[in-house]
Amino acid sequence: MAFGVVNASSRSSSSLSATVETKTAEAGGSSSAAPSAAVDPKLNKLRELMAASGVDAFIVPSDDPHLSEYSATCFNRREFITGFKGSAGTAVITQTKALLWTDGRYFLQAEKELGPDWTLMRAGQPGTPTIQAWLAGNVAEGGRVGVDPLVHSATFASELSAELGKAGVSLSPLSPQDPNPVDQVWGEARPPLPDGPLRVHPLKYAGESVEAKLEKVRAELARAKAAALVVCALDEVAYLLNVRGCDVAHCPVAIAYALVTRDAATLFIDAAKLPDDVRAHLTAAGVAVRAYADAVPAVAALAEGGARVWVDPARVNSAAWGAVPAAQRVTEATPLSMAKALKNEAELAGMRAAHVRDGAALSEFLCWLEGEVRGGRRVSEVEVDEVLSTRFRAARPLFLDLSFPTIAGAGANGAVIHYRAEPGACGAVDDTVMFLLDSGAQYEDGTTDVTRTMHFGAPTAAQRRAYTLVLKGHIGIDTCVFPEGTPGCAIDAFARRALWAAGLDYAHGTGHGVGASLNVHEGPHSISPRPGNATPLKPGMIVSNEPGYYLAGEFGIRIENLLEIAPAGMRNDALARDFYAFRPLTLVPIQKALIDAALMTPEELDWLDAYHARVWEEVALHVSEDGGARDWLRRATEPIQR
Repeated sequence: MAFGVVNASSRSSSSLSATVETKTAEAGGSSSAAPSAAVDPKLNKLRELMAASGVDAFIVPSDDPHLSEYSATCFNRREFITGFKGSAGTAVITQTKALLWTDGRYFLQAEKELGPDWTLMRAGQPGTPTIQAWLAGNVAEGGRVGVDPLVHSATFASELSAELGKAGVSLSPLSPQDPNPVDQVWGEARPPLPDGPLRVHPLKYAGESVEAKLEKVRAELARAKAAALVVCALDEVAYLLNVRGCDVAHCPVAIAYALVTRDAATLFIDAAKLPDDVRAHLTAAGVAVRAYADAVPAVAALAEGGARVWVDPARVNSAAWGAVPAAQRVTEATPLSMAKALKNEAELAGMRAAHVRDGAALSEFLCWLEGEVRGGRRVSEVEVDEVLSTRFRAARPLFLDLSFPTIAGAGANGAVIHYRAEPGACGAVDDTVMFLLDSGAQYEDGTTDVTRTMHFGAPTAAQRRAYTLVLKGHIGIDTCVFPEGTPGCAIDAFARRALWAAGLDYAHGTGHGVGASLNVHEGPHSISPRPGNATPLKPGMIVSNEPGYYLAGEFGIRIENLLEIAPAGMRNDALARDFYAFRPLTLVPIQKALIDAALMTPEELDWLDAYHARVWEEVALHVSEDGGARDWLRRATEPIQR
């Protein structure tokens, strides 16, 4: 699934840059102007609450208290107030303006979903302000910018406060007893906190016990001279304690915090969500349970006792950060982020096995879809999602859920990078259109994410050329060998070289980390042209490889495999550096009918044939012979005609 943007992030971070596309007016002007009557009554009510509290602007991010990319519905405040359903974006509301920043993955979607009150701020375009700079330039001196400290990272809040201070504007965080004003507007219609049960993630898939993980954390605490580590991110809580939840759609996590000290560990969660086996699992590992609402007060209590507390400013919310005096903070990156990213052998084995089963499910589905279309039927995008999910993927052993909402985009819908088909308003797949399918699954032993683009009729020469250039970029990443210490930004150009040579590009990152039966997007690593992420790519990490090309109003192309990073078997002794390489986890045929072989080098064609030979070898025995699926797979993986 496409992740990140080329020049900016739309999350609430210090790198949030944007450009302005106004639908009705320029986005400037002092916020001290008289309130504007909005078409949307939600905005009018929010502005009344802002005025009553003396706040000139209020920021509504996508984040929940755990800074999650995907949140439980009760935390989808930005979606509620804007109507924009994309997973990334930040809204700023003043008495006269309503603005939404989002990144290149969502420009087309935001244009469709935002109402007339809203101005779209296009992240990554040149010559435009950051959120911080816009507020500093548009809120009058002496004004106040309101934030909910539970849903902003410490980094964002600190840097926003500094930027505003230069302009004589103050940051005004809500106090613990104050409700979020968006919640007040939402009222009784706001969904409740989810109450689904947790489950134990078996040791045979986790590969390491809770006790062993806690021991490693405590060794890091000793090294950093810290008394405690605050664990805020939901996937880090799940990873550390070998539990999984169902509080966030398609993400097997539970709403919870964890706190690890030198001699104790505590899970802060609604205890009603813990079945007996989970309670026993936690007790055996020495993990206590306290109420979810006790988390930030518990951090404050430690700090009041003089403890040095480890709070990663990028991974904890501003409320938890503010509970620890500056002199007592340890501000290194949390050790759990890298530990989670470096998969152990059991996790890697589970990921490999899950991808074989998933490849079989996709192969059977693609055989079915091609048969339907070639038989003259138009298959709706919604039906594509339903059939793939419920008939083919759900039938596979250890299937739990999708790993994200399926992106099934026919024709022009494929150019909407995170498109979501809706009943009654969706397109259809037939033999006249390009079709982009980005989908994935959660299995008990692993997580998948795969994109294929196809055409079941006669693609144009321009479509075949664009597809082939994207494939060349995909192969460029897959075959890359790189030295120890290399960050993803150093190799991103391998994915774009062929496109750049033709004057083309794509407005998202090339690769994101993926969890092991956890979130489909995880860090700290990525492959992106943004130099801000200097995390080196290391063996044991899993990363997606998904270059693309999108022609608005016509079609979209993306080819995505998940890759396992492994030693390349080479070392430069003079530099004392090992070299690493990629190995595909995803095992799904790449459609040959869209390839212009004349644009490929012999080595690239050899790669394609070798990849398809491996798909056949590992997947064929898992594909049913009923309905001709195995014969379809055989044809799909035959060597390409040269």
